[in-house]
Amino acid sequence: VVLGAAVSSPNGPASSDRYQCVSPRLGVLSARQDRCPHIVFILVDDQGFRDVGYHGSEIKTPTLDRLAAQGVKLENYYVQPLCSPSRSQLMTGRYQIHTGLQHSIIRATQPNCLPLENVTLPQKLKQAGYSTHMVGKWHLGFYKRGCLPTQRGFNTFFGSLLGSGDYYSHYKCEGPGMCGYDLYEGEEAAWEQDRGLYSTVMFTRKAISILANHNPRRQPLFLYLAYQAVHSPLQVPARYLERYKGIPNLHRRKYAAMVSCLDEAIHNLTLALKRYGYYDNTVIVYSSDNGGQPLAGGSNWPLRGSKATYWEGGIRAVGFVHSPLLVNKGTKCRSLVHITDWFPTLVTLGEGTLDEDLSLDGYDVWEAISEGRPSPRQDILHNIDPIYIKAKNGSWKAGYGLWNTAIRAALRVGHWKLLTGIPGYSDWVPPQTFSNQRLTNRYHNERVRWDRGNSIWLFNITADPYERVDLSQRYPHIVKKMLIRLAQYNKTAVPVRYPAKDLRSNPQYNGGVWGPWYKDEREEQEEDERYNNLFTNHLGKRRWKKKSKNRKLKRKVEE
Repeated sequence: VVLGAAVSSPNGPASSDRYQCVSPRLGVLSARQDRCPHIVFILVDDQGFRDVGYHGSEIKTPTLDRLAAQGVKLENYYVQPLCSPSRSQLMTGRYQIHTGLQHSIIRATQPNCLPLENVTLPQKLKQAGYSTHMVGKWHLGFYKRGCLPTQRGFNTFFGSLLGSGDYYSHYKCEGPGMCGYDLYEGEEAAWEQDRGLYSTVMFTRKAISILANHNPRRQPLFLYLAYQAVHSPLQVPARYLERYKGIPNLHRRKYAAMVSCLDEAIHNLTLALKRYGYYDNTVIVYSSDNGGQPLAGGSNWPLRGSKATYWEGGIRAVGFVHSPLLVNKGTKCRSLVHITDWFPTLVTLGEGTLDEDLSLDGYDVWEAISEGRPSPRQDILHNIDPIYIKAKNGSWKAGYGLWNTAIRAALRVGHWKLLTGIPGYSDWVPPQTFSNQRLTNRYHNERVRWDRGNSIWLFNITADPYERVDLSQRYPHIVKKMLIRLAQYNKTAVPVRYPAKDLRSNPQYNGGVWGPWYKDEREEQEEDERYNNLFTNHLGKRRWKKKSKNRKLKRKVEE
């Protein structure tokens, strides 16, 4: 089954037309290359830690397994527990506390987006000479036109603005009477490009079309391919379900089929990279945006927790880098890597500039990945959410007077991980959960009740990656040091951006399409001026006509 339709390639230029990327950095990449690498960043949605073949899954992912095996598997790789937070940190290289997006996600009805003062990854790569393209899910806000992908550094955009929607019709409802169309080409609804295709197929074809119509020898390319899959709703072409008849749980069966369709799409994308002359000089990064959701068929086993939690199952992700430019291929990187690290890593690979005023939280980890050197990253602020303070037993006293443990927060320093507040759904959900058989083994049907009264936890993640042994009582001095670190981070936080719902966002006021609805003062003033000019012109014409009529009458009287 071919997901990406073949498209004719433009004629290649003479060798003298090749762009050059002159820098000592390229010596680290490959002695064969004299050009900046093409960068393909594949971000998938809600893929669980276990849900790839090389992590022991029953789901067949031959393409991902092969690409990872021939590249570098990231086995200590972290993202954020939800969609918008991960995407914002990828795009800016900055923690949520430094962009104001530390609470929940950006919702379709909110006048909110990735703050415009933040420089984005595609903007920096464009400055470095890259042609920048985005296909897929944005989910970083769209309430005004300046928030759209093509205003934030991408030359082209084809995809959806919201966090989820129907895979075929591309419609999304945010509540009764709040439904609209969500497929865009650039800054306009893509009605004419919509053939009712399954989004994984549609996005792959679009990506392949971009590859076919760009000349890889003239200009480096940055392609950000953000699949909707495998986020709910659980929809998939029937032919992929045939492979998983043996899975009795319907949610798991559909989810597995969606992952297989995704795997096939990436196979076709890889073939296109080779067909159109990109592959030998391309860096492919593959990442999930957060952990899987067991209620929607995802699995993070043997990790604890799920999507939307700060347990390892919510934030430790499937990730790998595949490229002929890697020095040590076929290896595992166990160094600490975080999604904020892609910004400085990829900008540096593309020979872009990293100004000090960017205030990045990410590190350049290319040498850690490619050559196995130690990672410059020693800690990760998973988040501080000052709005989420639901831990009834949380207090300043529980935090030794250093921190209010009612606040939801998580921090990693070296081997240690500290959590405060309510980290979220805390069960271990094993593969057996997806069968129809009753679970009798306690270890495989475990529940952790919140009435224990905890509001602070400490784990040695290196020794206990499954977070089974809370060490907060045994090592209070470690807890205190990490609480001080949390408090230091919190001093650098900006106010939370989480505005109330705006009824003007309703698609029925925008031709049935989800899209920008908000006008700032300057835009409103310009619109008022246009209206006033039209009104003045109209009034002037009426006065002129009246005067002209009076002159004619006067002439007749005189005659």
